This record gives sequence, structure tokens and C-alpha cells, in this order.
Amino acid sequence: MANKTSLSQFITEQQRKLSTETTGELSALLNDIVTACKQISHLVNQGDLIGTWGSADSENVQGEVQKKLDIISNDYMVDALKWTGHLAGMASEEEDNPIEIPEQYPRGKYLALFDPLDGSSNIDVNLTVGTIFSILRCDHGIKPTIDDFLQKGSEQVCAGFVLYGPSTMLILTTGNGVNGFTLNQEVGEFYLTHPNMSIAEDTQEFAINMSNQRFWEAPVQQYIAECVEGTDGPREKNFNMRWIASLVAEVYRVLTRGGIFMYPYDLKDPTKEGRLRLLYEANPIGFIVEQAGGLCSTGRQRIMDIDPKEIHQRVPVILGAKNEVDRIISYHKEFDLCK
Repeated sequence: MANKTSLSQFITEQQRKLSTETTGELSALLNDIVTACKQISHLVNQGDLIGTWGSADSENVQGEVQKKLDIISNDYMVDALKWTGHLAGMASEEEDNPIEIPEQYPRGKYLALFDPLDGSSNIDVNLTVGTIFSILRCDHGIKPTIDDFLQKGSEQVCAGFVLYGPSTMLILTTGNGVNGFTLNQEVGEFYLTHPNMSIAEDTQEFAINMSNQRFWEAPVQQYIAECVEGTDGPREKNFNMRWIASLVAEVYRVLTRGGIFMYPYDLKDPTKEGRLRLLYEANPIGFIVEQAGGLCSTGRQRIMDIDPKEIHQRVPVILGAKNEVDRIISYHKEFDLCK
């Protein structure tokens, strides 16, 4: 590890480049988040040895069945962040409403939004899960209202996700590219292992849940049909298909070997505008993907330009290789013009 840059060193150096008057608050907040993620990593790594697998026999605000680890991971995040004085408030996938900072603790100038355990349907089959987080600015010391959380993705200060896989990895952007860090379990420190991550503009790999095919709109139907036709179709090349059902795992694959990931709008449940949550899934992932040279869109609009209407708002998501996302956007434009 002698020649590796630690996460703490990296963040400090990044802040110095941005400002000579940095207070270190963002660095401290990120360290708080990392502390919680190390705890979650250890918990996930224990598997069912400590009886934390399985359902909690409860549902979150979206009506999704919660796993025991969903609830414990959420508690770890809240407990690590509520008292340090860096946050004005928090919002979580597992909580109906924004989480207030207890009165006895000081309030800071940031808001943290997070999905404490993304991909939790994979827990019981021992596949990759993760934590996604987004950091927004807020007036220092205030008691934020819901409106303070409803900021566009383009206003994010920082975003990242932690991947609990064969190794624990942190993928991070502060608006100056994307970097990956691997946790050294022996010393409890993340080290820079994947600097300046980027997404190739072209790809021959897509990820989508094919079981929803009959519910997709025509533009997505067209795109997937062309991919499946391979060399016999208009694309004149073969594609591979992947699906893990874990957003963090899908995006990490796109970051490391290219590709496109789609959770498009569908008519399976017309009451839902999409499947992924805007504020603590699509926005932070969109920030990362764009900083790596990719695109992130609903098919009709850049994700990071969406005006949020509520904390748990859902959106369609199409992200990854620039040229492929552009192609799908063009199919949506053609479709809408013909309506």
C-alpha cells in the first residue's frame, strides 16, 4: 500500500485544487459516510452467520418488502451522520420523510440522500449489493424542509456508491472525474485503485430485464430487437446481454468494461413514472456516469435536468455508452413525433 493514495489523502488534495480556502467539511462528511459503509460491508460479509438475511416482514414507503439488512444498513447510515455537525438533514429510501438532525446536535451545510442497501433482493442469493449516496448544499444550520431536498441532479456537490462484492469498492465523483477506491480490510482504509474511470462511447453489451419486454414502449422494443438480431439485423454486430438486478453492480460493470443499462418506462404499472428513485439513485448515478463520459437519460430528458417533485419520485433510466444512449434518445424522438 506504500505507493497507493488513501481516500482521505485523495479528498484533501482534490479540495485543495478546487479552493485555497477549503474548510474540510466535505472531506469530514465523506469520512462519516465511509465509516458507515465499512460497517455495512462487514455486516454483508458475515452473510447468514449472524442471522441478518431474510425478510424483515415490513415494507418501505414504496411498498417494497424490506430485508433485515435494509433496516440495519439504514440505521448505520443515520447513526454515523446525525451527530457530526456536517449535515442539515438526510433522506433515505427506507424512510417515509426526511430525517431530522436531533436538536442536541449542530447542523451543517449539506444534505445527504442515500439508498443504504441497493440491490437487496440479491442478499439471500449472495450476490453483489451496495450503498448509493448524493450530497447537496443547504443553508448552514437551518432546519430543512422537503423543498430543500428537491434539487436537480446538476446541483449535486458529490455522489458515489459503495459496492459490496468480492472486494468492497467506493466509486466517487466531486465533479472532477470518477475514481474508484478499494477497501483494504486489514487496515480499514480505502485506497485509490481505479483512477480516472471512463465509459467507452460504443459498446456491444446491454443490460435490461427482458421479463418486462411486453410492457416497453416502441423505442425500447426497437432498440432491443436490433441488438438481439445481431449481425443479421441493421446493427450488423452481435450484442451480449447482462442483468444482475443490482444498480450498483450494473453501473460498475459499465464503468469498467463499457455497456448500456436500461430500466425504461413501461406499462406494467402505469401509476409509476419509472422504477428507479430520482434523488438517491438516478441522480447520483447520473452524476457519476456523466463524469465518466457517458450519458444518463430517461429517453426523453437528461436525468440531471429533472425538477424533482417529491422525495421518492421515480424515473426511467437509460445510461452508459454515449453513442448507444443517443441512439435510444433518437428513437424516442421519432416515436413521439409520430404519435
